[in-house]
Amino acid sequence: MKITFLGTGTSQGVPFIGCPCPVCQSDNKKDNRLRSSIFIETPEANIVIDTGPDFRYQMLRAGVKRLDAVIYTHGHKDHIAGLDDIRAFNYFQNMAIPIYATLETQAGLKREFSYIFSEFTYPGIPQITLNTINGEDSFIINGLTITPIKTLHYKLEVLGFRIGDFTYITDANFIAPEELDKTRGSKAIVLNALRNEPHISHFTLAEAIDIAKSTGIQDTYFTHISHQLGLHDVVDSNLPPGMHLAYDGLVLEF
Repeated sequence: MKITFLGTGTSQGVPFIGCPCPVCQSDNKKDNRLRSSIFIETPEANIVIDTGPDFRYQMLRAGVKRLDAVIYTHGHKDHIAGLDDIRAFNYFQNMAIPIYATLETQAGLKREFSYIFSEFTYPGIPQITLNTINGEDSFIINGLTITPIKTLHYKLEVLGFRIGDFTYITDANFIAPEELDKTRGSKAIVLNALRNEPHISHFTLAEAIDIAKSTGIQDTYFTHISHQLGLHDVVDSNLPPGMHLAYDGLVLEF
């Protein structure tokens, strides 16, 4: 399994428009962060988790030629806004793209992309097939088993996912003990770490570090990072052993 971090930034990305701070003005490519998403490649399937506003560019930058499914964590704009750009995969693969999402997330997709779901359609709109998932039951894509992990993003339920030895969790500020138990035994876990100061709906870096330590997982990567966290190289060099800031283009292989 190969994991590519398509984006590791928060909802506004880094650099933040018009911001003069050292992170936003940095010439280090690791300080440039598109909206959070990952691309999973296995012998069974090519899967994207979340299609944010940068989806088109992320697909081009990563050289993705085939897409077998999209899985959504939740329905916020920075995680769904790029859905329209799956049209290229419709065209070259001559198929509708399977979408996996909760009913609540599907409702968000239908609000944002009403023309996809309209009774009266027209040529060229995205072709998708909706598949309903929940936080209780594992599901299978092309023989690949995916286990949802329920988290809270303030009051909104957001799903993380475990696929084999890899666990991905973003946009969370609470994970119940029984849900965190689903991550144990992973070789690597990804957690959101927005900034150092407390936030109503995201883990701080310190909170994410504590959660990672409690799992006993060997390697941790932090994502959904804002410009407020600090310069990549400075923050990364001060993390505990086995913990790293993810960055756009980072590749993990299992």
